[in-house]
Amino acid sequence: MREPVEVRRQRILAAVESRGSARVSDLAAELEVSVVTVRRDVEELAQEGRLRRGHGVVRSTLAARDIPAPRPPDGDTVAVVVPERHHYLYESLHGARSVLEASGRRIALHIAPQVAGAERPLVERALEDGAAGLLLAPRWRTLADEEADHPWLAALEVPAVLMERRPGAGTALHAMDSVCSDHVHGAHLAVEHLVGLGHRRIVFATRDDSPTARTLRSACARIAEAHPLVEAWAWTLSAPEAGQEGPYAPEETAELHEVLRKTGATAAVLHGDVDALMLVQRLADHGVRIPEDCSVVAYDDVVAGLGTTPLTAVAPPKADVGRAAAELLLERLDSETAGRTPVRRVELLPSLSVRGSTRPLRPTPREK
Repeated sequence: MREPVEVRRQRILAAVESRGSARVSDLAAELEVSVVTVRRDVEELAQEGRLRRGHGVVRSTLAARDIPAPRPPDGDTVAVVVPERHHYLYESLHGARSVLEASGRRIALHIAPQVAGAERPLVERALEDGAAGLLLAPRWRTLADEEADHPWLAALEVPAVLMERRPGAGTALHAMDSVCSDHVHGAHLAVEHLVGLGHRRIVFATRDDSPTARTLRSACARIAEAHPLVEAWAWTLSAPEAGQEGPYAPEETAELHEVLRKTGATAAVLHGDVDALMLVQRLADHGVRIPEDCSVVAYDDVVAGLGTTPLTAVAPPKADVGRAAAELLLERLDSETAGRTPVRRVELLPSLSVRGSTRPLRPTPREK
């Protein structure tokens, strides 16, 4: 015989009030009903003010003194939150994994979908499950996305380290640990390599939908503007979907081959790898040969070396970022060192791998 709705809801109330909070999936298993049914009951109870809803979690509305203390972290699990379809950060994940597993920690991996604010519910779920610490790489497609996450990140009560994300000076995250690549140095490597080959006019085609992309775009512009040997430069988006929000607007919106011809550029820096390979293919369709007509440096070096013409590329130390972030988190989790470890903002230097897509600029017949 089916249990009356009100009886079932009273059982949900009793279970939640006795624990302070409970997961919807656990309640469904205990009541032997579907998760959809429990969610429907919880929604009704929340509308009546008898429960508080969270992401997959139900909380009691009783006074805090009447609620049992939340389950403390089990001391064994580290939650890692990275964006969906982000191979660059997956390499950082693998670096972190090697350190955490060697220390005996269990990893709980959470993949954030490509929507703003996707990380917060995942972190809440990880903490409900007892995660003792967090490694985070929020997507942050725009500056507004980043700023929206500041308050709850600053309020975290477990140790957390940002990977490939650097808190802005004076923001709510100023006291949060971070480990990232020095992308300004990476931009410097790319420009100096091309200038050293004799190139004086350069186009930068970068994304603009992540902190790394925005840092790289800004660094390329500053370096080119100040370099005594760079005669002209321009910037455009490396892909139509690469983002045009925020304070950065592309100086050029034409196809890359048109920007190269308009500026007389003989070299380009392209971010990231997949976009670079696709841009090189489109340049070939328009008769621009690599490296004969244009030397190309890619940025990221995940798949840059796999092109028909292997691309010279700047390689951020992706796995090392993950390893360093995990080591810093372990220090925070160690009761003997946690109180003595100052907040750290670690930067690791990228390297340059020279391949077949760059070569010395050959003088034109008129210059000979």
